[in-house]
Amino acid sequence: MSAARHGGDRLVRTYVVTGGRSRASRNHFDHVTLVSLSDTAAQLGRAQLAPEHTEILETLARGAQSVAELAALLRLPVSVVRILLADLMDSGHISTGPRITTTPETDRRTLLEDVLAGLRRL
Repeated sequence: MSAARHGGDRLVRTYVVTGGRSRASRNHFDHVTLVSLSDTAAQLGRAQLAPEHTEILETLARGAQSVAELAALLRLPVSVVRILLADLMDSGHISTGPRITTTPETDRRTLLEDVLAGLRRL
């Protein structure tokens, strides 16, 4: 069987997409980091960006996404998306928001009830 059938071309693609880098330049993104377009993103040029960078920006134009959601939507490994996001952060195209880590007690109960209802429907 060829390497393409086993996903071998995917490894080459991710290597090319990241320019051979295995780590982001300076910006570190958690899986749940909320990413959105920056206030100046509309004024910044996109001519120098790779197609994957542009795809991220088009996805973020619809609304903020977490790093994990972006990776799933783009069908790229999270490690690759982190590198691409670092590039976009360095160029001023994106910004990050604070993580939402606390919820009121009433929201937690509602959330747990919704999860339980969903599990029962399975």
